[in-house]
Amino acid sequence: MPTRAEDVADDDRRWSPMSAFLGLRSRFLDEYLLDSCNGAGEAGVRQVVVLAAGLDSRAFRLPWPHGVTVHEVDQPRVLEFKDEVLDRSGAEPGCTRRVVPVDLRDDWAGALVGSGFDPAAPTCWLAEGLMPYLPGDAAERLLTTVHELSAHGSTIAVEYMPRMGSIFADSSAASLAAGFGIDLAALLSDADYDPNARLAELGWAVDEVTAAQLADRYGRTFDDGEIAELAGNGRYLTARKR
Repeated sequence: MPTRAEDVADDDRRWSPMSAFLGLRSRFLDEYLLDSCNGAGEAGVRQVVVLAAGLDSRAFRLPWPHGVTVHEVDQPRVLEFKDEVLDRSGAEPGCTRRVVPVDLRDDWAGALVGSGFDPAAPTCWLAEGLMPYLPGDAAERLLTTVHELSAHGSTIAVEYMPRMGSIFADSSAASLAAGFGIDLAALLSDADYDPNARLAELGWAVDEVTAAQLADRYGRTFDDGEIAELAGNGRYLTARKR
C-alpha cells in the first residue's frame, strides 16, 4: 500500500475516495474526543483509552487540554513498531501518553489498570476500526468490560458496520476490495452485532450517525459508487454512561 500521496497514481480510483471516507471518520472522532475532554468545569474528561490503537497518532496531533492522559491499548509488536517510528521522527505527545502492550484477547483490563488507569474517574473510550473484525461474543465481552471499568459520566465512540460480510460477498464492493490485494472479507466478522442495543441495555445514553450523514455534515461527496456503498453502511455511535 502507498505511504505517501505522491505514490498514488492520478487514475487510481481506490485511494482518493477511500481517503475521503477515512477523513470523515477521523474528523468526527477527533471532535468527539476533544469535545469530551474540553467540557466545562468538572465535565471535562482527563482519561482517554484508545482500544486497538494501532498506528493512531492522536496523542501527538490533537490539541489536548491540560492534564489529559491517553492510554493506547494494542498488541506489543504493534506499539513497539509505532514507538520506533515516532522516536526516529522526534515526535512529542501533546498529553501524557501511556502505552498498554496487551492483546485484547488477554487480560487487557488488568494491564490497563496497571498502566495507571483509574476506574473511578470518568473515561473517554474510542473503538475505531475494531468492531467489524470481532465475532459477536468478543464484541459483547469488550463492551461489558468497558462498562465495568467506566465511572459515571464516561463516554465511548464506536465504529461499526452492519451486514459488512454480505456487502463484500455480494456487491460491487467486492471488486474494490480485490483491488487492494487483500481478502478483506476474510478479515471481517460476519456477525451482525449491534453495539447500540448493548450499550443502551447497559444504561448508556446512545446517539448514532451514519457515514453518509457525516459526508453531508462536512460537505463531502462520494463519486465512486462502491465507496458510497461502504459509506452508507458505516455507523458511528457515541454514548454516555448515566
